Amino acid sequence: MFTGIIEETGKIIRVEKSTKSSRLSIEGKLIFDDLKLGDSVAVNGVCLTVSNMGSGIFVADVMSETVSRSSLGMLRAGSKVNLERAMPANGRFGGHIVSGHIDGTGTIAALRSDENAVWITISISEKISRYIVEKGSVAIDGISLTVAQESPGKFSVSVIPHTGKETTLLKKKVGDIVNIENDVIGKYIERFTGYGTGKGPDLYKKSYESNITEDFIMRSGF
Repeated sequence: MFTGIIEETGKIIRVEKSTKSSRLSIEGKLIFDDLKLGDSVAVNGVCLTVSNMGSGIFVADVMSETVSRSSLGMLRAGSKVNLERAMPANGRFGGHIVSGHIDGTGTIAALRSDENAVWITISISEKISRYIVEKGSVAIDGISLTVAQESPGKFSVSVIPHTGKETTLLKKKVGDIVNIENDVIGKYIERFTGYGTGKGPDLYKKSYESNITEDFIMRSGF
C-alpha cells in the first residue's frame, strides 16, 4: 500500500527487454535507508518488487501484463521516475489509498500556467473516466493529486510548485503518456452495489442480502 507522496525521483540505469517483459535497474538515494530484497516500491505509480540490489541501485522485474497496461515499457536508460516505498504501519497518510495497481494510461492534452500553479489536462478512456470525480483523488505516475475539473474523456489537476519540483510531472509535455490509478474506494463501491455493471449483490445472495439500494440512498439525501 502506498500514499502517492513521492519520496524522490530516481533514474533508470538499465533496461533489459524480453519479448513481452523487462527488467529495470533503478538508481535512487533516499529509499535505500531501509530497503531490502522483496520490498515493494512504486515506480511511476506501478508497484514493483525488489528482486536484487546493490549500492544505490535496485532491480525489479516487470511482467508482460504490467508492460501492456502501463508506460513502463517506454522507459529507457536515463529516464527519470517517481519512487515511493510501501507505507509503514506507523507512517503518515499524507496522500490517499494507492495500491500501485494502475488502471491504465492517459495522455497529456494540455499544460497551462496559473500564477504559482500549473494546470495539466489529461485525456483518458471511458473505463478510467467513469471513476473520476471532481475534487476526488487520483494517482498520476504515482502522485496523489486532486481532480480539479472533469468532463467526458478528460480531467484536469492543478500542480503546486512543491509537487512540480519533487516529481517528474512538470517535465512532461503534451502527448506524453502517464500512468493512472483511480481511487480504489469507488471501484469497490461499484462492485458491491453493481451500479452500472449488471453485477453486484446478485453475486453474493447466497451469503449476503442488503437493504441498502440506490433508491434508499437517494431517499436518504445522498
